[in-house]
Amino acid sequence: MERIKRLFRIKTKFEAFLVIYALALGATERGIVYMHQYPGVGGHLLALACTGSVFMAGGMILDAVEMRRSAL
Repeated sequence: MERIKRLFRIKTKFEAFLVIYALALGATERGIVYMHQYPGVGGHLLALACTGSVFMAGGMILDAVEMRRSAL
């Protein structure tokens, strides 16, 4: 089980950037769907919220990688 858990750990900044990139692709796709479903300001605000969440999650992921590296 430990070998499988090791596959899902983000160990380097490169891996973190790959995860953030995947999150950003999904968020922009969801934002496009929101803009089509809710035309006008409401759709734009929901799309902005999707992309904003990637910035917050990305910062936390990068901080976690740095803290794990400094702890070891």
